[in-house]
Amino acid sequence: MSAHIPFLDIASQQAEIADEVLPVWREQFLSAEFIGGEQVAAFEAEYAAYIGVRHVIGVSNGTDALELAFRAVGVAPGDEVVMPANTFIATAEAVSRIGAVPVFVDVDAEHLLIDPDAVEAAITPRTRAIAPVHLYGQTAPVERIRPVADARGIAIVEDAAQAQGAVSDAGRAGTLGRAAATSFYPGKNLGAAGDAGAVLTDDDGIAAVIRNLAAHGSSVKYVHDRIGMNARLDAVQAPVLRAKLRRLDGWNAARRTAAARYGDLLADIDEVRTPVVREGNEDVWHLYVVQVPERDRVLTDLNAAGVGAAIHYPTPVHLSEAYAGLGYRNGQFPVAEAAADRILSLPMHPHLTVEQQAQVAAALRESLARR
Repeated sequence: MSAHIPFLDIASQQAEIADEVLPVWREQFLSAEFIGGEQVAAFEAEYAAYIGVRHVIGVSNGTDALELAFRAVGVAPGDEVVMPANTFIATAEAVSRIGAVPVFVDVDAEHLLIDPDAVEAAITPRTRAIAPVHLYGQTAPVERIRPVADARGIAIVEDAAQAQGAVSDAGRAGTLGRAAATSFYPGKNLGAAGDAGAVLTDDDGIAAVIRNLAAHGSSVKYVHDRIGMNARLDAVQAPVLRAKLRRLDGWNAARRTAAARYGDLLADIDEVRTPVVREGNEDVWHLYVVQVPERDRVLTDLNAAGVGAAIHYPTPVHLSEAYAGLGYRNGQFPVAEAAADRILSLPMHPHLTVEQQAQVAAALRESLARR
């Protein structure tokens, strides 16, 4: 029987950095430096230099990062934020937690990224922000959205949770809007040893507001300027993120090699639609998402064969029960909805081997041959 192929191999990443991280953790435990401190400041500076922004504010998780970014650019109760229907619910959830309204739009059929023409059609006088999602590891077409946003005074807040290191002709993901939010959930390209996230911005004023909001609306102890939240980055996550950041470009290169190999292995299977990289993008392949017929059956077959495949995401956000009250209906965003029935995420991580990918391709080929 073939060996099990995990969808992710976080254990191999942790093993690679253990000798660097464990001594620092020991120092942190002995010094009791758990909130803020040298490690957090160093990571923020190093990630800011890597991305190319003036400010990185480490926070508790990616969802809090989104909420903080939206609040800092002025999103308030009753405002609207335009975003793709094909995203994780956190993009919308962060808007709803403010009391604002997520406005969903369709995606383009080739890359499944937010459709700029649909964005422009969805703008109303209540639109305060647009949230392009850099989905699956490649940069959304922010360069086509920015002129529309700038002409109307609308802020762009990037959801860069799946795109650490992704680059487009317009620039690096995380540098293309007034602010960007990212997640360091363990499975991300740059993952912590638990929940963590960050907000990125070149705007000094936005950075100051985010730091204030993330610390109970306080910049001076017991002086609270606004109603904030407790969203600080745990200090013990910083050495993990620093160690992984030093390896991120190499790990992303390994993902690109794996993606190219998948392309070769699957090229002759007519039923498989492989992902397409948008012109001018350098994808970091957070996910390798193919489209297949009879997706649910194929997923069951792959899992039974020991292949840890998954689905991201089976239900577009506008059709989820959580957002039933907004009145969206089936058929409203046909590209996102059709893709949701066909998308299948194959194992993808920096430690994926040639042999494992060959086993994945063989299992996929065998399943589709049963049609």
